[in-house]
Amino acid sequence: MDKWTILTVDDEPINREVIKHILKNHYHLMFAESGAKALTMATGSLPDLILLDVMMPGMSGYQTCIALKKDPRTRNIPVIFVTAMAEIQDETTGLEMGAADYITKPISPSILKARISTHLTLYNQNRVLDARVKERTVELNDTRLEIIQRLGRASEYKDDETGLHILRMSHYARLLGQAIGLPEVEVNRLYNAAPMHDIGKIGIPDCILQKQTALSEDEWQIMRRHPKIGAEIIGRNPSLLLQMARAIALTHHERWDGSGYPRRLKGEAIPIEGRIVAVADVFDALTSKRPYKEAWEMTRAVDYLRKESGGLFDPELITRFMGILPRIIAVKERLADHPEATRNAAAN
Repeated sequence: MDKWTILTVDDEPINREVIKHILKNHYHLMFAESGAKALTMATGSLPDLILLDVMMPGMSGYQTCIALKKDPRTRNIPVIFVTAMAEIQDETTGLEMGAADYITKPISPSILKARISTHLTLYNQNRVLDARVKERTVELNDTRLEIIQRLGRASEYKDDETGLHILRMSHYARLLGQAIGLPEVEVNRLYNAAPMHDIGKIGIPDCILQKQTALSEDEWQIMRRHPKIGAEIIGRNPSLLLQMARAIALTHHERWDGSGYPRRLKGEAIPIEGRIVAVADVFDALTSKRPYKEAWEMTRAVDYLRKESGGLFDPELITRFMGILPRIIAVKERLADHPEATRNAAAN
């Protein structure tokens, strides 16, 4: 392994020379004569440990340490105060600032090397542990996404024959989320949660889902249960992804004017993710062939969205949807339903 890198921060040249003499054969060394320069060097080079004087002109060591601990790039780097301030209260203050240790001057070479070795070992162990936790977190997130996508596919098998519907409407939802300026993390969460929108249809009888004529009022009453069923299937979970999936399943049939179901929510009382998926879902349903209908022409579907802006749909979302219509159409053409595509979607 390459040598550890240590950044020494001290305004006195003689102190920097003393530390250099003690450590030069064991570590790669960097030096800064002020707190401000130390911050620049630390964020640029990310040393493995920082030796920090307290009494410096301008930015003190305490102020420098606080700044290091506030910056996510440097907050985990161990800081050891090396100072002539030897009172117990001084040491307590330094440790409260977030320092890992406190060494008083004059420096004992053996103590300095021992403390550095200890904290570098701990720092390395923490980095290895963090890497393993991140790896495990990625694995768990990937598994969760896979389950969500598979459950979404299960609802499609219960319902219609549009094998790429879920994929298309998820892309539409992501594009619409980007168009209204949602943060990228929310956009990705929306894309991954959208496939669960109709999971509640698993609880609806096949004779209703697959009926090729108009549903009776009693049958519609049963059909309208699927948002609540979907929310119950997903349940309440601390996962932000599953929380969004639940909200989408429950609210994607609510309508801007309050005419939707199951709770007849109105306007901004409907979560934004539910409003977005409502537009994406309806647009793809209109422009796709179903057992009970032919696909609408694009112009007819677009006119319908415009007509229902402020009625069924959030008017701001419809405006943004029209602004990204060429990108929506490109997705639709790329993921058009045909036998081979449907088989590939089922296999994946």
